[in-house]
This record gives sequence, structure tokens and C-alpha cells, in this order.
Amino acid sequence: MNSNLAYQDELRGELINGEVVAMSSSPTFNHNRVASRIYRAFENYLEGKRCTAIADGTDLYLTQEDRLIPDMMVVCDRDKIRRDGVHGAPDLVVEVLSPSTARNDRMHKKAVYEASGVREYWLVDPENRTMEQHFLRDGRLELNTVYTSYPESELERMTEKERAEVETHFKCSLYDDFAIALDDIFSGLLP
Repeated sequence: MNSNLAYQDELRGELINGEVVAMSSSPTFNHNRVASRIYRAFENYLEGKRCTAIADGTDLYLTQEDRLIPDMMVVCDRDKIRRDGVHGAPDLVVEVLSPSTARNDRMHKKAVYEASGVREYWLVDPENRTMEQHFLRDGRLELNTVYTSYPESELERMTEKERAEVETHFKCSLYDDFAIALDDIFSGLLP
């Protein structure tokens, strides 16, 4: 085995359905920017509260065959947090889509999160500037809504009525007093 730590990091992966799936060793700028902004928003909001935001890189143990590494999660039961990762369903999981991971995020991972009892699941697409919000209802993660951050050029083409209907903020279902501006997540991304 190669003892070079950089090489070992490249081999890091998730355990999905019993198989190790290599993760991209270098997420894109847009992926990283979006994930870090979501984490920062939660980290700031949750300071001094019972729940905690956990950034990318932390293992999430949900089944014997699935060890996942979400881009961000919120855990309110701190007994689930151990040195080697989180053991049990977080309250919120965020996955930032990449072309190489979108299929797993939308299918297998969603099914595992659903079966494990994750209360809210976000699929964030930096390229299309969208955020899908799924809520656990009757044991199923169902799409609640899709939020879109429109570029200024597209907003200018809309009618006044259409612009008035554009949602610019969204709320996490876990907190009544915490709204996130879509522009805070998606502004400054590279084309």
C-alpha cells in the first residue's frame, strides 16, 4: 500500500450498497463554494443551540452496507456523533450535485436516507442554481419544492408579475425563524 497521504486521500470513498465507490478527490470550485456557504449559514445560525452543523468529510454510518459522506448535515441528537463520524440518521442531509455523483445522490443515497429516517434532504445543483427540498412524510422523502436562483439577465426578461412570484429565500423545515437567501448560496459562481 502506498504510504503517501495524498494518494490515500484520493482512494477515500463511500461505502454504497456494500461496495467502495471512489469520491472525486477535488470538487469543483462551484461545488465547494455552494457546500461551504450552506454549512456556514447553518454553523452561524446553530451557534449555542442543541443541533450542530457538520461539514463535508465526516462519515455517516446508516446501514452495514452504507457509509456515506454528505456535503453537509445537521444532527440534533449529539449522542449520534462519535470520533469516527455520525452513527444514525441526521435531521437534515445536503448533497451538492456533481455530474459524477448525481445519480447516486438522487437514487441510492436518497433511498438510504429515507429508510434511515432523515427528516429533510436537499439536492443542490450549482450548475442550474437550484435546490430541491425533500421532506420525510409517512416514511418517504417527498419533493416539497424546487427553488431556483435566477441570474439578473433572466430576471430582466420576466414580467413584473413573474418577478414578484420568484422566491428569493427558503426555510429549513427544522426551524421557523431561519431563512436562507438563494443568492447567498449561488452568487459568485463561475460560468
